[in-house]
Amino acid sequence: MDTATADPTAGDDRAGRSGRGRRSGAWCAALLFAGVSAVVGCRIADTDGITPVPQLLAFLPWLLVPTAAGLLCTVLARWWTGAVWGVALLGLLAWYIEPYGRTGEPAGPPVADLRVLTSNVEFGQGTGALVDAVRREEPDLVFVQECEYRCAATLRRELAGTHPHRQAVEGGGSAGSVILSRFPLTARDAVPGTMGMPGAVADVDGHPVRLQLAHPMPPLPDQVGLWQRELGRLREAAAADRDTPTVLAGDFNASQDHAAFRRILDTGLRDAARLDGADRTPTWPSRTAPAFGTQIDHVLVSEEFAAHRARFLDLPDTDHRALVVDLTLHVGG
Repeated sequence: MDTATADPTAGDDRAGRSGRGRRSGAWCAALLFAGVSAVVGCRIADTDGITPVPQLLAFLPWLLVPTAAGLLCTVLARWWTGAVWGVALLGLLAWYIEPYGRTGEPAGPPVADLRVLTSNVEFGQGTGALVDAVRREEPDLVFVQECEYRCAATLRRELAGTHPHRQAVEGGGSAGSVILSRFPLTARDAVPGTMGMPGAVADVDGHPVRLQLAHPMPPLPDQVGLWQRELGRLREAAAADRDTPTVLAGDFNASQDHAAFRRILDTGLRDAARLDGADRTPTWPSRTAPAFGTQIDHVLVSEEFAAHRARFLDLPDTDHRALVVDLTLHVGG
């Protein structure tokens, strides 16, 4: 009669596999946490760091995904020190996802209402859709980025009747930009940049309003320093005249999670979308927004403005969503 004999090494094999699995899970969690920690650490230090940190900072809320995956790995691996690390990262991410910048109601009585639209038309490809949006939304001020020569000619031809005043930096490809206005404009020097960033002063029912278009270089891996310098020039322009009501609008190629952008807000400007509760609504890339993306298109206003009814428009043939916001100008007080 045969008898079954248990393999005394089977339990050891199972224990060995289990141990290797836990070690692999711990290593996976550690790698995920290390990457997230590098980005969060730069956010804590109020710096944009070096590539790839600036690019990842634009998508800071989405770092919750690898952090949660790492936490799952720590539980499966029974790595409780790692679990504490992951929970700490989740807390920090939640803290920094909160909106940045000042809020508050402007002082003084309202004196004028105006509607602002900003749109990056991606090398002029979205010009036709922009013209339709302007006719539909009836903005008083239009800030257009990547408006190359044909785009500029089309806007002049199609919108001259409703927006007879303009200030532009002519250029091909992404270099051209234009401000269109129902209000009379006085030219101001453009902010120096690789792409056009024109400025003007509008006469809004007898009140001067400083207008500045923003379109710094994006933080490409080899151009982070240039991106920071051009955002710094926009900050200098914002800080140069704090006595005149100001609208600074365009494609900033930066979100509130970038230190260079927060320094612009620190001049006293406020993000109009945040004032209306839409500070995390993605504007780029439009092909995946609003499910996935980041808000890099902004309308920033000085403390004399109240903002309401921020809307994000999906325009065909461009990789950015347009932003429309209604403003009320207050003076005195």
